[in-house]
Amino acid sequence: MKLLRAATLTVADPEASAARYVEWLDYSIIERGTLSPELAAAWGAPDSAGRAYAVLQPSSGADVFLRFVAGDPVHDYRPLRTYGWAAIEICVQDVLKVNERMLNSPFEIIGPPREIDGLPAIYPMQVKGPDGEIVYLTQIRDNLPAFDLPRAASLIDKLFILVLACSDMEASIDWFEKAVGLSLGRKMDIVYTMLGNAFNLPMEQLHTISTVVHERDVFLELDQYPDAATSRPSHSGQLPPGIAICTLSHPDLSTVKGDWITPPTRRDGAVYGGQLTGTLRAPDGTLVELVQLG
Repeated sequence: MKLLRAATLTVADPEASAARYVEWLDYSIIERGTLSPELAAAWGAPDSAGRAYAVLQPSSGADVFLRFVAGDPVHDYRPLRTYGWAAIEICVQDVLKVNERMLNSPFEIIGPPREIDGLPAIYPMQVKGPDGEIVYLTQIRDNLPAFDLPRAASLIDKLFILVLACSDMEASIDWFEKAVGLSLGRKMDIVYTMLGNAFNLPMEQLHTISTVVHERDVFLELDQYPDAATSRPSHSGQLPPGIAICTLSHPDLSTVKGDWITPPTRRDGAVYGGQLTGTLRAPDGTLVELVQLG
Protein backbone atom coordinates (compact mmCIF):
# COMPACT_ATOMS: atom_id res chain seq x y z
CA MET A 1 0.00 0.00 0.00
CA LYS A 2 2.87 2.38 0.68
CA LEU A 3 4.14 2.02 -2.90
CA LEU A 4 0.88 2.29 -4.82
CA ARG A 5 0.43 5.89 -5.96
CA ALA A 6 -2.20 6.08 -8.71
CA ALA A 7 -4.16 4.39 -11.47
CA THR A 8 -4.76 6.19 -14.76
CA LEU A 9 -7.87 5.34 -16.80
CA THR A 10 -8.57 6.35 -20.39
CA VAL A 11 -12.15 7.59 -20.74
CA ALA A 12 -14.25 9.47 -23.27
CA ASP A 13 -15.06 12.40 -20.95
CA PRO A 14 -12.93 12.88 -17.81
CA GLU A 15 -15.36 15.36 -16.27
CA ALA A 16 -18.31 12.99 -16.61
CA SER A 17 -16.28 10.07 -15.29
CA ALA A 18 -15.00 12.12 -12.36
CA ALA A 19 -18.53 13.29 -11.52
CA ARG A 20 -19.67 9.68 -11.15
CA TYR A 21 -16.86 8.90 -8.71
CA VAL A 22 -17.65 12.06 -6.76
CA GLU A 23 -21.36 11.22 -6.50
CA TRP A 24 -21.21 7.47 -5.98
CA LEU A 25 -17.76 6.74 -4.49
CA ASP A 26 -17.32 9.93 -2.43
CA TYR A 27 -14.13 10.99 -4.25
CA SER A 28 -13.07 14.63 -4.72
CA ILE A 29 -11.55 16.28 -7.79
CA ILE A 30 -8.27 17.83 -6.68
CA GLU A 31 -6.67 18.67 -10.03
CA ARG A 32 -7.73 19.38 -13.60
CA GLY A 33 -5.71 20.20 -16.69
CA THR A 34 -4.50 19.09 -20.08
CA LEU A 35 -1.63 16.68 -20.67
CA SER A 36 1.66 18.30 -21.57
CA PRO A 37 3.50 17.01 -24.64
CA GLU A 38 6.37 15.97 -22.36
CA LEU A 39 4.20 13.81 -20.09
CA ALA A 40 2.36 12.26 -23.04
CA ALA A 41 5.70 11.40 -24.65
CA ALA A 42 6.93 9.86 -21.37
CA TRP A 43 3.96 7.50 -21.56
CA GLY A 44 4.72 6.60 -25.18
CA ALA A 45 1.45 8.31 -26.13
CA PRO A 46 2.39 11.56 -27.92
CA ASP A 47 -1.07 11.91 -29.46
CA SER A 48 -2.57 12.15 -25.97
CA ALA A 49 -0.92 15.56 -25.54
CA GLY A 50 -3.45 18.33 -24.98
CA ARG A 51 -6.14 15.91 -23.80
CA ALA A 52 -8.08 16.80 -20.67
CA TYR A 53 -7.47 14.99 -17.40
CA ALA A 54 -8.79 15.02 -13.83
CA VAL A 55 -7.16 13.68 -10.65
CA LEU A 56 -9.32 12.40 -7.80
CA GLN A 57 -8.66 11.59 -4.14
CA PRO A 58 -10.75 9.46 -1.76
CA SER A 59 -12.76 11.11 1.01
CA SER A 60 -10.33 9.70 3.58
CA GLY A 61 -7.65 12.04 2.19
CA ALA A 62 -5.25 9.18 1.42
CA ASP A 63 -2.51 10.15 -1.05
CA VAL A 64 -3.47 7.44 -3.53
CA PHE A 65 -5.13 8.82 -6.64
CA LEU A 66 -7.34 8.03 -9.60
CA ARG A 67 -6.61 9.93 -12.81
CA PHE A 68 -8.98 10.08 -15.77
CA VAL A 69 -7.49 11.03 -19.16
CA ALA A 70 -9.48 11.71 -22.32
CA GLY A 71 -9.01 9.32 -25.22
CA ASP A 72 -10.82 8.37 -28.40
CA PRO A 73 -13.11 5.35 -27.97
CA VAL A 74 -11.72 2.02 -29.19
CA HIS A 75 -14.80 0.25 -30.45
CA ASP A 76 -13.41 -3.30 -30.44
CA TYR A 77 -12.04 -3.07 -26.88
CA ARG A 78 -13.80 -5.36 -24.42
CA PRO A 79 -13.05 -5.36 -20.66
CA LEU A 80 -11.62 -8.58 -19.21
CA ARG A 81 -10.64 -9.91 -22.63
CA THR A 82 -7.18 -8.41 -23.24
CA TYR A 83 -3.76 -8.22 -21.63
CA GLY A 84 -2.79 -5.21 -19.57
CA TRP A 85 -4.19 -3.48 -16.50
CA ALA A 86 -7.57 -5.12 -16.02
CA ALA A 87 -9.10 -3.81 -12.80
CA ILE A 88 -8.66 -1.50 -9.84
CA GLU A 89 -9.42 -2.57 -6.28
CA ILE A 90 -10.64 -0.09 -3.66
CA CYS A 91 -11.04 -0.85 0.04
CA VAL A 92 -14.39 -0.19 1.72
CA GLN A 93 -15.65 -0.32 5.28
CA ASP A 94 -18.88 -2.24 4.70
CA VAL A 95 -19.31 -4.07 1.39
CA LEU A 96 -23.02 -4.75 1.99
CA LYS A 97 -23.71 -1.02 2.39
CA VAL A 98 -21.65 -0.31 -0.72
CA ASN A 99 -23.60 -2.96 -2.61
CA GLU A 100 -26.86 -1.23 -1.67
CA ARG A 101 -25.50 2.05 -3.01
CA MET A 102 -24.31 0.45 -6.24
CA LEU A 103 -27.77 -1.03 -6.90
CA ASN A 104 -29.04 2.48 -7.64
CA SER A 105 -25.91 3.74 -9.38
CA PRO A 106 -24.68 3.80 -13.00
CA PHE A 107 -22.15 1.11 -12.00
CA GLU A 108 -23.24 -2.39 -13.04
CA ILE A 109 -22.77 -5.06 -10.38
CA ILE A 110 -20.97 -7.92 -12.12
CA GLY A 111 -19.99 -9.72 -8.92
CA PRO A 112 -22.18 -9.31 -5.80
CA PRO A 113 -20.55 -9.53 -2.36
CA ARG A 114 -19.10 -12.99 -1.91
CA GLU A 115 -16.78 -14.51 0.64
CA ILE A 116 -13.82 -16.35 -0.89
CA ASP A 117 -13.03 -19.87 0.24
CA GLY A 118 -9.76 -19.89 2.14
CA LEU A 119 -9.54 -16.08 2.31
CA PRO A 120 -11.83 -14.98 5.16
CA ALA A 121 -9.84 -11.75 5.58
CA ILE A 122 -11.42 -10.20 2.48
CA TYR A 123 -15.05 -9.72 1.41
CA PRO A 124 -15.21 -8.35 -2.16
CA MET A 125 -17.71 -7.34 -4.81
CA GLN A 126 -17.10 -6.16 -8.39
CA VAL A 127 -18.73 -3.53 -10.58
CA LYS A 128 -18.28 -2.27 -14.13
CA GLY A 129 -18.41 1.47 -14.67
CA PRO A 130 -19.95 3.28 -17.66
CA ASP A 131 -16.47 3.60 -19.19
CA GLY A 132 -16.10 -0.19 -19.05
CA GLU A 133 -13.70 0.00 -16.11
CA ILE A 134 -13.70 -2.95 -13.72
CA VAL A 135 -13.68 -1.97 -10.04
CA TYR A 136 -13.36 -4.35 -7.11
CA LEU A 137 -14.84 -2.95 -3.88
CA THR A 138 -13.38 -4.95 -1.01
CA GLN A 139 -14.02 -5.00 2.72
CA ILE A 140 -10.91 -6.04 4.62
CA ARG A 141 -11.49 -7.87 7.87
CA ASP A 142 -7.97 -8.86 8.86
CA ASN A 143 -4.37 -9.11 7.70
CA LEU A 144 -3.09 -12.18 5.91
CA PRO A 145 -0.46 -14.26 7.72
CA ALA A 146 2.44 -12.95 5.63
CA PHE A 147 1.02 -9.62 4.44
CA ASP A 148 -0.68 -6.48 5.71
CA LEU A 149 -3.87 -5.11 4.19
CA PRO A 150 -5.32 -1.59 4.55
CA ARG A 151 -8.36 -0.70 6.61
CA ALA A 152 -10.78 1.74 5.04
CA ALA A 153 -11.01 5.09 6.84
CA SER A 154 -14.18 6.05 4.97
CA LEU A 155 -17.09 4.02 3.57
CA ILE A 156 -15.34 3.92 0.18
CA ASP A 157 -11.64 4.63 0.55
CA LYS A 158 -8.47 4.31 -1.45
CA LEU A 159 -7.16 2.26 -4.31
CA PHE A 160 -5.03 -0.52 -2.84
CA ILE A 161 -4.48 -3.09 -5.61
CA LEU A 162 -4.21 -3.04 -9.40
CA VAL A 163 -4.97 -6.24 -11.30
CA LEU A 164 -2.82 -7.14 -14.31
CA ALA A 165 -3.98 -9.53 -17.03
CA CYS A 166 -0.95 -11.49 -18.28
CA SER A 167 -0.18 -13.53 -21.37
CA ASP A 168 2.70 -15.11 -19.41
CA MET A 169 2.35 -14.54 -15.68
CA GLU A 170 5.80 -15.95 -14.91
CA ALA A 171 7.45 -13.50 -17.32
CA SER A 172 5.56 -10.60 -15.70
CA ILE A 173 6.56 -11.68 -12.19
CA ASP A 174 10.17 -11.92 -13.34
CA TRP A 175 10.01 -8.41 -14.83
CA PHE A 176 8.65 -6.81 -11.65
CA GLU A 177 11.30 -8.59 -9.60
CA LYS A 178 14.24 -7.63 -11.82
CA ALA A 179 13.21 -4.18 -13.09
CA VAL A 180 11.46 -2.70 -10.06
CA GLY A 181 12.75 -4.80 -7.15
CA LEU A 182 9.42 -6.26 -6.06
CA SER A 183 8.79 -9.84 -4.92
CA LEU A 184 6.37 -12.67 -5.56
CA GLY A 185 3.95 -12.83 -2.67
CA ARG A 186 1.63 -15.77 -3.17
CA LYS A 187 0.49 -17.89 -6.08
CA MET A 188 -2.81 -19.77 -6.08
CA ASP A 189 -5.39 -21.46 -8.30
CA ILE A 190 -8.93 -20.21 -7.77
CA VAL A 191 -12.41 -20.37 -9.24
CA TYR A 192 -12.62 -16.98 -10.99
CA THR A 193 -16.21 -16.27 -11.94
CA MET A 194 -15.51 -13.06 -13.86
CA LEU A 195 -12.97 -14.74 -16.13
CA GLY A 196 -15.25 -17.69 -16.60
CA ASN A 197 -18.04 -15.38 -17.72
CA ALA A 198 -15.76 -13.22 -19.88
CA PHE A 199 -14.37 -16.20 -21.81
CA ASN A 200 -17.42 -18.50 -21.62
CA LEU A 201 -15.48 -21.11 -19.67
CA PRO A 202 -16.79 -23.66 -17.15
CA MET A 203 -17.38 -21.91 -13.84
CA GLU A 204 -15.53 -24.65 -11.96
CA GLN A 205 -12.36 -24.16 -14.02
CA LEU A 206 -9.41 -22.95 -11.96
CA HIS A 207 -7.34 -19.90 -12.92
CA THR A 208 -3.84 -19.10 -11.67
CA ILE A 209 -3.29 -15.75 -9.98
CA SER A 210 -0.43 -14.32 -7.95
CA THR A 211 0.39 -11.29 -5.84
CA VAL A 212 3.42 -9.04 -6.13
CA VAL A 213 4.57 -7.39 -2.93
CA HIS A 214 7.14 -5.23 -1.21
CA GLU A 215 7.94 -6.44 2.31
CA ARG A 216 4.46 -6.94 3.88
CA ASP A 217 2.60 -4.70 1.43
CA VAL A 218 0.41 -6.31 -1.25
CA PHE A 219 -0.50 -3.97 -4.11
CA LEU A 220 -0.45 -5.91 -7.39
CA GLU A 221 -2.42 -8.96 -8.48
CA LEU A 222 -1.28 -10.78 -11.61
CA ASP A 223 -3.77 -13.02 -13.39
CA GLN A 224 -2.84 -15.61 -15.99
CA TYR A 225 -5.39 -15.01 -18.73
CA PRO A 226 -6.89 -17.79 -20.90
CA ASP A 227 -5.48 -18.57 -24.34
CA ALA A 228 -8.39 -16.74 -26.00
CA ALA A 229 -7.20 -13.38 -24.60
CA THR A 230 -5.55 -10.92 -27.00
CA SER A 231 -3.37 -7.85 -26.97
CA ARG A 232 -5.32 -4.70 -26.18
CA PRO A 233 -6.45 -2.76 -29.25
CA SER A 234 -5.64 0.94 -29.12
CA HIS A 235 -5.22 4.01 -31.27
CA SER A 236 -1.61 4.47 -32.33
CA GLY A 237 0.03 7.22 -30.31
CA GLN A 238 -2.66 7.31 -27.60
CA LEU A 239 -2.95 5.68 -24.20
CA PRO A 240 -4.61 2.26 -24.35
CA PRO A 241 -8.30 2.10 -23.44
CA GLY A 242 -9.46 1.07 -20.00
CA ILE A 243 -6.97 1.11 -17.15
CA ALA A 244 -3.87 2.43 -18.85
CA ILE A 245 -1.15 3.10 -16.25
CA CYS A 246 -0.15 1.91 -12.80
CA THR A 247 1.88 4.49 -10.87
CA LEU A 248 4.12 3.25 -8.07
CA SER A 249 6.37 5.08 -5.62
CA HIS A 250 10.02 4.05 -5.71
CA PRO A 251 12.88 5.09 -3.42
CA ASP A 252 15.60 5.49 -6.07
CA LEU A 253 14.97 5.52 -9.81
CA SER A 254 18.69 5.16 -10.50
CA THR A 255 18.46 1.52 -9.37
CA VAL A 256 15.65 0.65 -11.82
CA LYS A 257 16.85 -1.80 -14.47
CA GLY A 258 14.16 -1.33 -17.12
CA ASP A 259 14.31 0.91 -20.19
CA TRP A 260 12.63 4.28 -19.69
CA ILE A 261 10.34 5.45 -22.50
CA THR A 262 11.89 8.90 -21.98
CA PRO A 263 14.48 9.79 -19.31
CA PRO A 264 13.00 10.45 -15.86
CA THR A 265 12.33 14.10 -15.02
CA ARG A 266 10.74 16.10 -12.22
CA ARG A 267 7.05 16.84 -12.61
CA ASP A 268 4.58 18.88 -10.61
CA GLY A 269 1.00 18.03 -9.68
CA ALA A 270 -0.81 15.88 -7.15
CA VAL A 271 0.52 12.55 -8.41
CA TYR A 272 4.17 13.67 -8.67
CA GLY A 273 4.69 16.38 -6.05
CA GLY A 274 7.69 17.82 -7.87
CA GLN A 275 9.56 14.51 -7.72
CA LEU A 276 11.50 12.56 -10.33
CA THR A 277 9.30 10.31 -12.46
CA GLY A 278 9.52 8.06 -15.51
CA THR A 279 7.58 5.28 -17.24
CA LEU A 280 8.54 1.76 -18.29
CA ARG A 281 6.91 -0.85 -20.49
CA ALA A 282 6.41 -4.19 -18.76
CA PRO A 283 5.52 -7.40 -20.67
CA ASP A 284 2.43 -7.13 -22.90
CA GLY A 285 3.23 -3.42 -23.38
CA THR A 286 1.91 -2.64 -19.89
CA LEU A 287 2.71 0.90 -18.68
CA VAL A 288 4.32 1.19 -15.24
CA GLU A 289 5.06 4.72 -14.02
CA LEU A 290 7.46 5.25 -11.12
CA VAL A 291 7.69 8.32 -8.87
CA GLN A 292 10.76 8.73 -6.66
CA LEU A 293 9.25 9.13 -3.20
CA GLY A 294 11.35 8.01 -0.29
